[in-house]
Amino acid sequence: MNENSTPKIVFEDKLVLQLYVSGMSQKSMEAIENIKRLCDEYLKDAFELEIIDIYKNPELAEEQHIVFSPSLIKTLPLPKKVLIGTLSDTEKVLKGLGITFKQ
Repeated sequence: MNENSTPKIVFEDKLVLQLYVSGMSQKSMEAIENIKRLCDEYLKDAFELEIIDIYKNPELAEEQHIVFSPSLIKTLPLPKKVLIGTLSDTEKVLKGLGITFKQ
């Protein structure tokens, strides 16, 4: 993305996101920090983010078939998407969430 331009994000509905983490591990903390920054910077008020600790809520992780942590699930709008890792590559995360930019 060009730093000099101000891209406008194009999306139809509010994003509903769930971030599954493993306690306070380093990778979990990185993922939390990265997704919060990304949401604040790019999504403003167009998102709902729930952070779920799989140690405290193993049944939720099982329901969603979470195998890897951290895992980010976009439940709405459909289609459902799952992103795995610390979410440090902002462009890949935005693309994976189906967020596009308009110049």
